[in-house]
Amino acid sequence: MRPITKHILAAGVAAAALMGVNAASAQEVIKFAHVVAPNTPKGQGAEFFKKRAEEILGDKVKIEIYPNSQLFDDDKVLPAILRGDVQFGAPSLAKFGKWTKKLQVYDLPFLFKDMDAVSCFQNGEKGQELLNSMSGKGLTGVGYWHNGLKQLSANKPLRAPEDAAGLKFRIQSSDVIAAQFEAIDAVPQKMAFSETYSALQTGVVDGQENTWSNIYSKKFFEVQDYITESNHGLLDYMVVTSTKWWDGLDPEIRAGLTQAMNEASDYANGLSANLTAEQRQAVIDSGETEILSVSADDFAKWQTAMKPVWDEFSGDIGQDIIDAAAACN
Repeated sequence: MRPITKHILAAGVAAAALMGVNAASAQEVIKFAHVVAPNTPKGQGAEFFKKRAEEILGDKVKIEIYPNSQLFDDDKVLPAILRGDVQFGAPSLAKFGKWTKKLQVYDLPFLFKDMDAVSCFQNGEKGQELLNSMSGKGLTGVGYWHNGLKQLSANKPLRAPEDAAGLKFRIQSSDVIAAQFEAIDAVPQKMAFSETYSALQTGVVDGQENTWSNIYSKKFFEVQDYITESNHGLLDYMVVTSTKWWDGLDPEIRAGLTQAMNEASDYANGLSANLTAEQRQAVIDSGETEILSVSADDFAKWQTAMKPVWDEFSGDIGQDIIDAAAACN
């Protein structure tokens, strides 16, 4: 009887060990990758999402945050989400051109006069529909996160559109933004966000466009002599996940993640306005760069020079979407 008992005990230990592995593997490990610093609105929003998801769902989930392009840049994170290498990303809205043309609405120059107009559109019918505009290609949007309106910087003063002629500007991989700079006879250079500081420092490019929080957190102001307060475009993000993974989640986990994401979106977007003001002032206080205001006459010149881009891309975007966005002003 002893060998049988020994065999049964061994089998029992093995079964218990296997049950332990299964119990451990039941925890949903969720990776969230993004490209900016932790002290930006997106960086802090991601950390808030982690905190709230783990509070709401306990040990059912573990959220891992990877900032500063530690895993993937914005061009590589979407294929990574589809492969299941990460579960969440928050690329700039300019990064989705390969997946849908409709989101190009957010890249149109001088479309939104302020962030209240942006929120109006994103929370409205057309803006909410755009969250699902890529579901047929496997991606689902779960929230919009603000960064803010963009400013122009260069190593020469940019007061009027003609001042930008011939200069090379780092841009995101957006055909609309490329057309925007071509409209003022500048040279757009598509480049990863993580490479921008070095490119500015070494003169590979002459200038760039970005929000105050990115200009500050990535220290672009240290390698640019002038920043023109143009507020000419939007840099916001869509938090996105795999449609297949999201729809296949346990309903309790999906509900908890949805609650955490909604709260994180409110938190990140509330931070954005405050940080924009604080970090703009920090750039001014640094004394490293000169901030240029745009006169009403010159502002109108910038608008007039770039406005043809709207018509150029209206067929791809949909005039109904452009009209809905413009109406929020």
